[in-house]
Amino acid sequence: MQPYKTTAHIHSLEGETAEITVLEKVGDNDYIVDYMGVKCHALFNWYVCEYYADDVYSIVKED
Repeated sequence: MQPYKTTAHIHSLEGETAEITVLEKVGDNDYIVDYMGVKCHALFNWYVCEYYADDVYSIVKED
């Protein structure tokens, strides 16, 4: 999968949308995204065709 840019509802922005980079799919409807240098998990809502990124509680820590 090639990384691509799109918009998402961002948790720390209280649901406002901002640009993210989708990096990889890691599970069923679970994506690793980059939002302003922070890697975190995101979900894709198929009913409204929008991403929801949680940059507060689901930050990806690299070892």
